[in-house]
Amino acid sequence: MTGVAKVKTIRLPVCVYRFVVIPACLQQAGESSPAWMQVVERRLEQAAEESRRAMTECRGKLRFNQRFLMEMEALLPTVFKQAPSIVKKIRIATRNSPLALWQAGHVRERLLAAHEAIEVELIGMTTEGDRFLAAPLIVAGGKGLFIKKLEQALLDRRADIAVHSMKDVTLELPDKLALPVIMARGETRDALVSHDHATLAGLPERAVIGTSSLRRQSQLRALRPDLILKDLRGNVGARLNRLDQREYDAIVLAAAGLQRLGLAERARQLIPAHQLLPAVGQGAIGIECRAEDSWIKALIAPLNDPATALCVQAERAFSRALNGGCRLPIAGRAVLEKDQLRLTGLVARTDGSEILKAERRGQPREAEAIGAALAKTLLAQGADRILGALLNPPG
Repeated sequence: MTGVAKVKTIRLPVCVYRFVVIPACLQQAGESSPAWMQVVERRLEQAAEESRRAMTECRGKLRFNQRFLMEMEALLPTVFKQAPSIVKKIRIATRNSPLALWQAGHVRERLLAAHEAIEVELIGMTTEGDRFLAAPLIVAGGKGLFIKKLEQALLDRRADIAVHSMKDVTLELPDKLALPVIMARGETRDALVSHDHATLAGLPERAVIGTSSLRRQSQLRALRPDLILKDLRGNVGARLNRLDQREYDAIVLAAAGLQRLGLAERARQLIPAHQLLPAVGQGAIGIECRAEDSWIKALIAPLNDPATALCVQAERAFSRALNGGCRLPIAGRAVLEKDQLRLTGLVARTDGSEILKAERRGQPREAEAIGAALAKTLLAQGADRILGALLNPPG
């Protein structure tokens, strides 16, 4: 029984002191600088490791006291829950576009609803993707241009989290960053916006359609080879303005963006996914943070939607296995149906002359494997040949 008393009087108070007393004292003192937060966070991690080692030793020496060990084990998640209460302010890095600001504002509202006495600040930024609008996105450098500046703000500790449209997030994150939260998904389909035409099928021959997405262009060309497709970049408002100026007969946008900006009535048709398969991650909002920042992770955890996270995980695994991204005409959409996850994926030639499409089902917990398996199926059908020709054009 001596061993038990030793653990109770020495090991346990050390853990409690580092997890609860230090943060409480700092909070009482009104400290708020990143420097002290880093110090305390390191101490918290050290305390957690010491506690785990202590429990491992106890299991060998004190097998007769399982109840006490279980109580110790249960302590760690309890004290970790104290972490969000000492974070007084969280800074959100966001693009300055109206849609990005709406999404960051939505995250802010959810955080304020989930936690009392916390301040949330939006830090707006103009990214390289927002500045270079003349060239098609594939030429400008891809969708990674929209998030690099936000990620640098995280790495420089000028922001605590960054809010992204998941379809803009690169498949490989920078070292030291993580994407622990995927919020509940909005509409995944694309929308047809037009003044004179209600459906894609109802567009007149040689109608001019605005979109810069290779994914959309390839599928539209396969459906309607007669259409004239022209590049269209800029934020949602800028694209609608060009349509209103009659530069196009119709444009195609993500329906979720229109809905979030209160412009749902501008959509004449939500194009069925079997006609125009959405982009990987479309309609979902992700929250990125520093991988080591356990306090911030605890703070934003209530915003995660497990169902959406599994679907996006499968879609991104599919695209990753194809070395995909916005530079390639790749589409993917996962849905949960009862106890199954169904993932549909597509690879196409940009001229629409060849479309490869397949589907894979499995248990939701196998989301990553489902995505990789679907990619393997399409590669066996010839996707490697299509993608190789795009990545390494002749001449």
